Amino acid sequence: MRPLATQAPAVEPTGHDHEDLVVQTGRRTGATMAVAIHSTRLGPALGGVRLWRYLRDEDGVADALRLARGMTFKAAAAGLDLGGGKGVICAPSTKPATGDERRAIFLDFGDLVDSLGGRYITAEDVGTCPEDMVVIAERTSHVTGMPEGLGGAGDPSPFTALGVQAAMRATVKWKFGSPDLSGRSVVIAGLGHVGANLARRLADAGAEIAVTDIDPRKREFADSLGAAWLEPGDALEAECDIVSPCAVGGAISSSNIDRLRCRAICGAANNQLADDSLAETLASRGILCAPDFIANAGGLINVYREVNSFSSARAAELALGIETTMGEVLARADAAATTPLHAARELARERLDPQG
Repeated sequence: MRPLATQAPAVEPTGHDHEDLVVQTGRRTGATMAVAIHSTRLGPALGGVRLWRYLRDEDGVADALRLARGMTFKAAAAGLDLGGGKGVICAPSTKPATGDERRAIFLDFGDLVDSLGGRYITAEDVGTCPEDMVVIAERTSHVTGMPEGLGGAGDPSPFTALGVQAAMRATVKWKFGSPDLSGRSVVIAGLGHVGANLARRLADAGAEIAVTDIDPRKREFADSLGAAWLEPGDALEAECDIVSPCAVGGAISSSNIDRLRCRAICGAANNQLADDSLAETLASRGILCAPDFIANAGGLINVYREVNSFSSARAAELALGIETTMGEVLARADAAATTPLHAARELARERLDPQG
């Protein structure tokens, strides 16, 4: 596999307890693409497809494996009849794919999805959008997150942001005694679709927000909200009530964990901890880390409504219910003297294997 230029770090290998892993080279584009299916115990494996520039193609495959496993826990903990899967496309160029090149990439990926016979349903993720799902739909019916004009659920990011805000309310209630976000200082790292939606919601809720992004042009957005702007290298280590990672995974690592000055972590990114063992380190420092697959389930809930045919109002209701779920997870962790991450996984495992 060829090396690719990237802004993302190399991804650490993960334990492989998955049902299936398919890696192909796109017939039209030569791009390396992978689908990892972790579990179909509760239903078809639903998870978005990520278009990203990796240092090596092997890193993209490892990312798919890690993310698919997280999707299993996310769907189970959210009470959805879905399994966990993830797609990854290793961007063949350092320049963003556009036009015919981009179309060919997603036609290739559509062929890969269709070859799996419905065991995996794809959707939007980092680097992709509802319009890309339309192209995939030319090659397979196993796709969700289509534009609303075509009868789909559209952009899931507002629902993800709604759920993360709900998770924050549970987090601050547990940490500070009240779910009120007004006056709470929050640093949002990453102003993509979800991070920007979350920033707007928190500003409306009266939170004191600071933001950052690798794209300096996002500073105009920060100014429009009256939010402070932080340089990307400084944001996670800023003193605040809550750090909210909303970009790619691995934001909290052994290289920065000792310099964190937040009181809690609650964000939209998947796999925010570079290593699960860091959950223990955070707990020992008194930093409350809200499990990401509980907090960010709103987007999955929204695309699931295309599969299960319920309304956007019902999707919003379920996303708001993340506040209750997160509260239960934090209470379980406290009662068992364990980390919230462990408690959240136990909650998911109870649904995956009700017989124990």
